[in-house]
Amino acid sequence: MIAKLAWKNIWFKPLNTILSVILLISSVAIITTLILVEKQFEEKFTKNIDGVDLVMGAQGSPLQLILSSVYHVDAPTGNISYDSAKVWMQHPFVEKAIPLAFGDNYRGFKILGTTADYLEKYEAKIADGKIFENNFEVVLGSEIAQKLSLSVGDEFYGSHGDAAEGHVHEEYIYKIVGIASPTGKVVDNLILCTIPSVWQMHGDHGATESENLSHGEEGHVHVEGDDHDHHQDVTIDEPGMEITAVLLKFRNKMGIVTWPRIIAQNTKMQVASPALEVNRLFSLFGIGIQALQYLAYGIMLISGISIFIALYNTLKERKNEFALLRVNGAKRMQLTQLVLIESLLLCIVGFIFGTILGRVALVLISNSAEQDFKMSFNPYEFLWNKEGVLFLLTIGVGIIAALIPAIKAYKLNISKTLANA
Repeated sequence: MIAKLAWKNIWFKPLNTILSVILLISSVAIITTLILVEKQFEEKFTKNIDGVDLVMGAQGSPLQLILSSVYHVDAPTGNISYDSAKVWMQHPFVEKAIPLAFGDNYRGFKILGTTADYLEKYEAKIADGKIFENNFEVVLGSEIAQKLSLSVGDEFYGSHGDAAEGHVHEEYIYKIVGIASPTGKVVDNLILCTIPSVWQMHGDHGATESENLSHGEEGHVHVEGDDHDHHQDVTIDEPGMEITAVLLKFRNKMGIVTWPRIIAQNTKMQVASPALEVNRLFSLFGIGIQALQYLAYGIMLISGISIFIALYNTLKERKNEFALLRVNGAKRMQLTQLVLIESLLLCIVGFIFGTILGRVALVLISNSAEQDFKMSFNPYEFLWNKEGVLFLLTIGVGIIAALIPAIKAYKLNISKTLANA
């Protein structure tokens, strides 16, 4: 009965109620979105660096090297000699080395030359078909197969560079021989083939590095020298070839500590630590999230003040009604409960719709991130520890906002109120 009366009282002044609820919904939606984005963003980034101690590549920005080689969301820093890299890949300190050669793309999805170890590193098993063995045989990530409706046996031509609208290579045709199982990692959005496939495809494209760089093809694998016949099958032992980067896993921590300095002093390459660079990225990313969270908490505070003003004004304007309720047998505590329930109903409605709106915003963010970075977010995940605290905080704002009006309702003087009516 009290709850029903409280609900009717809320809509006594609908404009005030709507304003309070909108403010509360906005703050809850922003905080919910930030909580989910931060958690899932960090989770996805952390999952993809498991088993990678260092990344070896061309000199340049370490963060750019990590983003391009591990997450495939940036342009590579350049190319490195495969012969030079192989010397370090076979070092006793190294437990596993996975070479990467960036090739072209198919409808915006990168074609990556690598080895079967890459699939093993990401725990991606072959769900259908087999692993690539020969040049121009490819294994599709699960997301690509689903989005493009491709299956084992289908064939396609690659487009030059990273842009989906690039020049289509019709010299060779890629054949799908396998589809990987879903992992929730970057491999789901990659097309994998042998490294010689990438070399052979670009055997007659821009013989020198300077020519490639002048066309914006930094990091795009090519052949050193212009005398390579691309009509002959290329093997992994082909001399004078280049790759983009190498993912390294060490047997002990000594290599992780010493190699950045050793590689920088003795070669034209660099090695970067994914853990270190990702932590730097999180620290930069965290500043923006923290600022937005402060903004959301500020909006929630304003919402609490708005609820307080609405309840206080309602109490002043309807104190005669409250006095009549007391005359008809309502107890002091029931009037107090009435005011508190009004406030709590506003907060619960604001939290529910704010949580829904936050997830709608996450879907929009996910669609944008999927197009640009091939990274998606799950709007159906509920973080009980953080969103539960947010719910309690929202209820707390409602209780504090109703505290003074509730006390005044409790202390309402019946005779004086009715005498002045």
